Amino acid sequence: MNERLALVTGGGSGIGREICLGLARDGRKIAVADINLAGAQETSAMVVQSGGTAIAVHMDVSKTDAVQDGVLEAIDELGAIEVLVNCAGWDELMPFLSTDEAFWDRVIEINYKGILRTVHACLPSMVEARWGRIVNIGSDAGRVGSSFEAVYSGAKGGVIAFTKTVAREAARSGVTANVVCPGPTDTPLLDGIVAASDDGDKIIGAMARAVPMKRVGTATEVASAVVYFCSEEASFVSGQTLSVSGGLTMS
Repeated sequence: MNERLALVTGGGSGIGREICLGLARDGRKIAVADINLAGAQETSAMVVQSGGTAIAVHMDVSKTDAVQDGVLEAIDELGAIEVLVNCAGWDELMPFLSTDEAFWDRVIEINYKGILRTVHACLPSMVEARWGRIVNIGSDAGRVGSSFEAVYSGAKGGVIAFTKTVAREAARSGVTANVVCPGPTDTPLLDGIVAASDDGDKIIGAMARAVPMKRVGTATEVASAVVYFCSEEASFVSGQTLSVSGGLTMS
């Protein structure tokens, strides 16, 4: 069992929670970072109850100071961060012409700049240690576009390109960087998006019908891909984008 520390943003629910549980089963210590501290504490308790080591960290990835403070808290409590998984995200379904600049800013701050902040904070120590794993949660929306998610799709496309560049820059330092792109997945975030949209149920139904397997995915299915990228076995895999989407995206 390897006691390397993994920091997982958005770990308080959904895909992030399943990633925390999966990494804990793989022997990682877990810093569960989330803007929802109660959710992070619940995930942390689940890890501890299963025999793992975990702490909850309050982190708003849209705020630089909050990211830096959360990273320092994790290091102080559990040691150097050697695995970083960026799962925090947010969106609302609406046509692009119905959005405004405040909406653009929020989507970009959370879904794109949030990842810039955490990688900027965690990568230096990985480079110094000459070992690290970075996995950023993208979206198939960032690979092929998605109706009613124009800004989110753009942000996730940026995440994919950014991760490839980090993979190139850090390759000689023993650090890998990869992207996992979920398709439509049954999560609290998806539930919230549906609830906030007048046409949410129709949109989600259309998403499921577009998937060759004719269903949405589960958080556990996405987490399994993340656990692989974070593993010792994935040491020669970097700069890759893997869709976990039931065949929705094939490339």
